[in-house]
Amino acid sequence: MKRILLTLLAVAAGSFGAFTSRADTSTNLPAPTLEERVASMEAYFQNGDPTVPFKDTNGNQNVQWGPIINTSLMNSTGVVAGYPGAGHNAWLLTSTALVLFMTLPGLALFYGGLVRRKNVLSVIAQCFFITGLVTILWVICGYGMIFGGTGNPAKEDWISGIVGSPFICWMMNNVTSAPNPNYSYWVSENVVAMFQLMFAIITPALIVGSIAERMKFKAIVIFMTLWMLIVYFTQGHMVWGINGMMNGCWNANAKIHALDFAGGTVVHMSSGWSGLVLCIMLGKRYGFGKENFTPHSIVLTFIGAAMLWVGWYGFNSGSAVAADVIAANAFTTTTIATAVGSFVWPMWEWLVKGKPSVLGFCSGAVAGLVVITPACGYVLPSGAIWIGIAAGTIPWFFCYKVKGWLGMDDALDAWSVHGIGGLVGALMTGMFARTAANPNLATNMSKYVTNSIFQPLVWEQIKAIFVSLALFIIGTIVIALITKALVGLRPTEEVEIAGLDINEHGEEGYAM
Repeated sequence: MKRILLTLLAVAAGSFGAFTSRADTSTNLPAPTLEERVASMEAYFQNGDPTVPFKDTNGNQNVQWGPIINTSLMNSTGVVAGYPGAGHNAWLLTSTALVLFMTLPGLALFYGGLVRRKNVLSVIAQCFFITGLVTILWVICGYGMIFGGTGNPAKEDWISGIVGSPFICWMMNNVTSAPNPNYSYWVSENVVAMFQLMFAIITPALIVGSIAERMKFKAIVIFMTLWMLIVYFTQGHMVWGINGMMNGCWNANAKIHALDFAGGTVVHMSSGWSGLVLCIMLGKRYGFGKENFTPHSIVLTFIGAAMLWVGWYGFNSGSAVAADVIAANAFTTTTIATAVGSFVWPMWEWLVKGKPSVLGFCSGAVAGLVVITPACGYVLPSGAIWIGIAAGTIPWFFCYKVKGWLGMDDALDAWSVHGIGGLVGALMTGMFARTAANPNLATNMSKYVTNSIFQPLVWEQIKAIFVSLALFIIGTIVIALITKALVGLRPTEEVEIAGLDINEHGEEGYAM
């Protein structure tokens, strides 16, 4: 037995020696100097670039040393990278959980309370299904379609500004715990990928608010799959990809120098306007305008709205992709705009209807969250107040009057709140973005952000809005027509009247 143990120890020691020798000899990195280590530590606290140029032991130029190099760890760009920073990583891990909390259970309960009792499970099922579906698509190709690729395109290169590089990160190949400096110097790329996955999950779930209670589940399956591949992944790359054509902050050669900090166009406009198109193509619910469509549980809706507000801090502050001063500002502006929106909306109700409703408080809060989303990391608290006032006024008016004028059955007001709110937020980002709120605007955006309400950025935002609307409207029409041809869009009248819960899922939300 002693010989066996000694033999095993010898083998283990040899293996360990071989492993460490292989790691040590795979590069000729010199030991960092004290000055380099201090500079790296300062970069960590400032969320800055930790790399320092130096000559390697063979005298080669233009080699970079990170805070701690792991020669066996590469990111999706194929670059040997350093370890992430613990604090920044921890904040984004927390933010990722908060954003998932927004969909499950937040949005599911918010929407579930707004529908009739016979359809509450259908909404929950759709949100849960979308969570699984989008995760699968994300791993296979979605992450690469948005965030794959490196560097800025040549000025004449339009294709790479519109379409990502799915094969670079196919099945999330080489998306490791190493940071990808295209998106963060200090957060693991796989954590960034999971954070952005949660945005991809909630976006199609928001569409459910426009078409609730009247779309086949099998149609949901096909429509959402195609919509993610054609609409969301394309829009996400154009706005957030390192070489995206509308990524004004980080792509010096962007065709449109627009800003979208956390998803005004990518998440809210895309879901709201696609939902509008789809609800028009579906038609009104049976009995709409004749029967009682009152929400079955405002209590559930309130709980869901409160969860959305809490989770939205991860959504907005997490979009700084670091625990830094920009995240702190986003947290502050998000709180201000949301609180103002939650106040203004029911005050309008009180003025015109004589009573402020609990649903009004909830809707105002959600509208405030939506409108501040694209701006939160770029505006100051003073700008957030104006954004909150607009959020409590414009979407409210669309819910109160415009939707009725147009005769639409936007079931849960997804277009009025998310579509219109996202558009208003994108426009007001152009009006109130300030370098004092985000010093990154002093680089590629310096000639567009001039501290004026009518600064050149406003025009860039308008151009981005029109490009986005074209994608959302045309893409949704085509996808809906394909879905209709394959499986149809609506259940039969009998099924819809009886309720989707029992007919499509074989269950009921409440045992009466």
